[in-house]
Amino acid sequence: MQIDIHTFTLLKKAINKDGWLELPSSGNSMYPLIQKGNICRFVPCKTSLFKKGDVLLYYSQTGELVAHRFVKKVKMKDQTVLVLKGDTNLGYDQPIEENWILGKLVNVQKKHLTITTNHVLSRLWGTLILSNPFLSGILRNYLNRKLDVHFN
Repeated sequence: MQIDIHTFTLLKKAINKDGWLELPSSGNSMYPLIQKGNICRFVPCKTSLFKKGDVLLYYSQTGELVAHRFVKKVKMKDQTVLVLKGDTNLGYDQPIEENWILGKLVNVQKKHLTITTNHVLSRLWGTLILSNPFLSGILRNYLNRKLDVHFN
């Protein structure tokens, strides 16, 4: 979702004031956990509490709101940055500074089903997708074939 810096600032104030923020998903980089149209609920969270596999909502350098999986913190040029990755993406996102994080995903509403991120299956999926990079390639190929079928 493309936004400007003013919208990011408003969203940051809203999530800190209300304690949560709900947004619809528009992409497929977190398939199958998050699919287009799912409603994602994020809560504010201190960066010191991030765990590998958490899904974080952040404002990217290209002006987009992105929800991707936290991989690790690294030091670059005397500052700490975060490395994130979409489940179906083959590579990592551009590292981001901590202040561009809006929140951490706590649940995904899929029509009549709500999936919480602290559920054992959600945690297991996060561990599997990060420790087995070939799964991202399999998912990406599946989505590409699925999209080809819809457009042909």
